[in-house]
Amino acid sequence: MIARLSFSYNDYNYTKKMKTKYTYKQIWMIAYPILISLLMEQMIGMTDTAFLGRVGEVELGASAIAGVFYMVIFMAAFGFSIGAQILIARRNGEHQYKEIGNLFYQGIYFQVGLAAVMFLLSYFLSPLILKRIVASEHIYEAAISYLNWRVFGAFFSFSAVMFRAFFLGTTQTKTLTLNSVVMVLSNIVFNYILIFGKFGFPALGIAGAAIGSSLAELVSLVFFILYTRSRIDCRKYGLDRIPKFCREVLKRILNVSFWTMIQNVVSLSTWFLFFLYVEHLGERSLAVTNIVRSVSGILFMVMMAFASTCGSLVSNLIGAGEKDCVAGTIRQHIRIAYMFVLPLALFFSLFPKLILGIYTDMTDLQDAAVHSLWVMCSAYLLLVPANVYFQSVSGTGNTRTALVMELATLVVYVAYITYIILYLRLDVALCWTSEMVYSFFILLFCWWYIKRGRWQEKRI
Repeated sequence: MIARLSFSYNDYNYTKKMKTKYTYKQIWMIAYPILISLLMEQMIGMTDTAFLGRVGEVELGASAIAGVFYMVIFMAAFGFSIGAQILIARRNGEHQYKEIGNLFYQGIYFQVGLAAVMFLLSYFLSPLILKRIVASEHIYEAAISYLNWRVFGAFFSFSAVMFRAFFLGTTQTKTLTLNSVVMVLSNIVFNYILIFGKFGFPALGIAGAAIGSSLAELVSLVFFILYTRSRIDCRKYGLDRIPKFCREVLKRILNVSFWTMIQNVVSLSTWFLFFLYVEHLGERSLAVTNIVRSVSGILFMVMMAFASTCGSLVSNLIGAGEKDCVAGTIRQHIRIAYMFVLPLALFFSLFPKLILGIYTDMTDLQDAAVHSLWVMCSAYLLLVPANVYFQSVSGTGNTRTALVMELATLVVYVAYITYIILYLRLDVALCWTSEMVYSFFILLFCWWYIKRGRWQEKRI
């Protein structure tokens, strides 16, 4: 009892001493453009799901398998961009603006090469991999039809995330909103034309969804290039001159981003494994999971807007020598994220048919998805602080420690889903409790790391 009272007293004093630099209004002004951009990007997945939900359950389920498979590939590029973003934010906090351009261009060189490698690996190996792990022949054929076109988008999306890293790292986040609006509108138009065969085009079904998404990513990249050239002070950030390839600068980025690349790929791979396990429960369970995944994406993007902002501000604070403000800034982001996520989750839970009706007009499929939706929404009580803390750990620059914590958590996660899905074969709604298990352990590890304070010794 004495030890417990002592811990509570110390924790109270620790909380009282926490300093903050940013007001909630300042955090909101940085976060809301990210929020809008992420929600717009989520609408791309929503568009695919909503359109394919009116084509058939096989197409809906196959888009889940193929979509997450593509995301595993994309996460290698996204993980690299997170490392680049951390370095850009650190140089921005240190007012070493000229170095940002070199970091950006070396990142672009790497991403183009990575896109070529991933394209070839996916195009030739995806059929061999999915043939072995997908139980339904119909799901397999539809998934390959999607992937064969979707991988072309890697050449556009891999480069586009470097622009995202630049605008996030320099806290010029309003650009992301404009880009996302353009991207979503393009995706809706392309999908409508190509999936259903409008304006003289053939009805391509699930392949049309893949082509439409890839074309939307091309439009997004073109927008970033034109906007940066016309609206950004390129000389200030060293973007006015394209440098030669520099191995030393790339090595510096990889020292940070290599671990985030592995973390993102492994994390999405286990998410892919979750969908493969559910696919063995039947085509209906997989269709339900895809719909709930798409709904969850709305809450996830809202949460990630504040988590990403927190990671960027933590890196800026450390670069500016204000490490004593980090803990208080993390708490601020958790509070403001809860203010947005929890009301949305409650609304989804109270009116499930209204939300599910957006994705499919099949009433029996809507009924089957309600309980899974409820479980998913409740998981955000833990997912919000877990993701804010995790992005903060990455923001300190200690991405290797973040990877270790992620791997430890994923071991528990994989063991859990293997037991409840493959062994017990529980209802798909109970399978979604895996999100609670994941968030509990990652929150515990990250909170303890920030609390101990060893991140203050990290230099990047």
